[in-house]
Amino acid sequence: MDKNKNTWISSLLIHICVLNNSGKRVDNFLIHLSTELMNYNSLKIKYIIIKMGAGKVCITSYRLWILLVGMTLLLVCTDSRAQSDADLADAYFQKGECDKVIPLYQKVLRKDFNKIYLRRYMGCVVKLKSFDEAEKFFKRQQKSDENTGYLYTLYWGRMLEQTGQAASAAQKYQESIAQIPTKDLNAYKELAEEFREIDNTEAAINTLLKARDVGKNENLFKMELAALYAQTGKTEQMIEELLSLGVAIQSKEVIQNYFQDFLREEKDQAKFEKILYEKIQRQPNEPFYAEMLIWFLTQKKQFSKAFIQERALDRRFKYNGTKVFDLGNLALQNKDYTAAIQSFEYIVKDYPQGQLYPYSRRMMIVAREEQVKNTFPVEITSVRRLIEDYKKLLGELGQNNRTLEAMRSMANLYAFYLNEKDSATVILQNAVTIGRAESDFVDKCKLDLGDIFLLKNEPWESTLLYSQVEKSQKETPLGYEAKLRNARQFYYTGDFELSKALLDILKMATSREIANDAGALSLLIQDNTGLDTSEDAMKEYAAIDLLLYQNQTQTALDRLDRMFASHKDHPLADEILWLKARTYAKMGENQKAVDNLQLIVDKFSTDILGDDALFMMAELYQNRFKDKDKSMELYQKLLEKYPASIFAADARKRFRQLRGDTL
Repeated sequence: MDKNKNTWISSLLIHICVLNNSGKRVDNFLIHLSTELMNYNSLKIKYIIIKMGAGKVCITSYRLWILLVGMTLLLVCTDSRAQSDADLADAYFQKGECDKVIPLYQKVLRKDFNKIYLRRYMGCVVKLKSFDEAEKFFKRQQKSDENTGYLYTLYWGRMLEQTGQAASAAQKYQESIAQIPTKDLNAYKELAEEFREIDNTEAAINTLLKARDVGKNENLFKMELAALYAQTGKTEQMIEELLSLGVAIQSKEVIQNYFQDFLREEKDQAKFEKILYEKIQRQPNEPFYAEMLIWFLTQKKQFSKAFIQERALDRRFKYNGTKVFDLGNLALQNKDYTAAIQSFEYIVKDYPQGQLYPYSRRMMIVAREEQVKNTFPVEITSVRRLIEDYKKLLGELGQNNRTLEAMRSMANLYAFYLNEKDSATVILQNAVTIGRAESDFVDKCKLDLGDIFLLKNEPWESTLLYSQVEKSQKETPLGYEAKLRNARQFYYTGDFELSKALLDILKMATSREIANDAGALSLLIQDNTGLDTSEDAMKEYAAIDLLLYQNQTQTALDRLDRMFASHKDHPLADEILWLKARTYAKMGENQKAVDNLQLIVDKFSTDILGDDALFMMAELYQNRFKDKDKSMELYQKLLEKYPASIFAADARKRFRQLRGDTL
């Protein structure tokens, strides 16, 4: 319907509202109007009106109904025809009948531009090789449609390219960029997207660069260009775009997410690091580059290199050690004790009057303590130096709420490494007196005291303290820890039924670590006790386990040797070897540890500890023997033999790291 007819119908609607459906004037008016509508519409419309109007009793209502139906049909008839053309074209396209699609899409596109229709039209042109007809269509549309003519030119070029006319196609691509309406930046973006759609990323890049020139703004389309540069392997340009965008918007998180997506290859990561160092040297007063480098180095777990950058930032911008402190904690969590010590030591030396000083002073000792504990065998002289460090800290800062955790750490060193249980007890009791207002701390000390009673072979005193903490810390991680220690104490003393009852509760604990430990101990008890199994062997095994807890290592190993000799065919045989292997590993007797693990792999590979033994062996060869090839061989063997193992994901990751893959 043309514009005049639309206006005429609108006028009729206004008249109806004014006449208000009453009196003969309305009745006569409706008779005249319905007659006009019946004369205007097709036979099909007349039929619909007559059929739907049958049975109307009120002549006015009947005529009004005819009027409304007729007007609705007139208003939408042209749009319906246009929609029908598009729908019909879509239907033919889905069936692959391109000979019918081409004229229909031409008809639709002449009336209203649609990129999807244009793409489909182009696909059919190529399929039928209707290039001459398409060229005429593109030429006509290019001239008649000023707003989107550049897109027709683009697909004209695409058609030429697919017919082997590369030079002519390139010329059309250039024309399409030049045809964009003046300073229409959205049009540039749209054209770039279309170039990307047809896999012409170079033209997409040129389009966006032209948009920058036109808009006189170097910050335009940085994210889009970065993606295009990454797609075409132009890593340095991609890095430059994202870094300059990061400086502009000062949003590290957004830029970091993109770099994680784009920097997959080792060579690209090396370029990124090199560019960052260069920018830091050229622009030392722009912290963004150093912050990005620190982020990158921590992702690579190169905490010592990250510390150098963080220290430089701290000194230049006066951060008072806060970011260095955070880095130290991150390094400690990742077991990079050297970098952690460096970080905390820097704060202690450079900010002796700062708020972070007491915390850094203690954390520096904590990092050293973790380093000592994880270097096998543990050297007693190193433990004594740690205790002296704690004594100096307490002498300097006093025994107060700020140093309570230091007192706990010192007490545990006395108890578990120097076997000076009475000294440990005195320190903990003193700490409880000082920190009595902090209930969580008091309960932690009670757990420590319970452990010391277990070291002294006084299990009932232990369970009393553990139970007190269970009661005061219901449904908390500390309460779950108390329940786990109680269950372990019952296991040590041979009360397996009570131990398993507590462990089965803990298997549902919110803490994954506690749930895993509880599940492992519960399974050990279940597999080696019960109606058909004597508990004597299990009690012997648990008693030896307690000896190891009490640091009576050699006595425990002698009893394990005797037990294995007499129980080689017992279900506990692989557990005995596993306990021996772990004990030798803690002693630094790496070869003896491997020998026992190899026995598990050779004789008990189908039992539950087969994959554990392989994984631990691979770790020993990787970290203790520094034998990369043997370690890789064992990780691969684990993946092949135990694909469903809980260690499979970690084994695969370590294997790829050792092989030099980029993760």
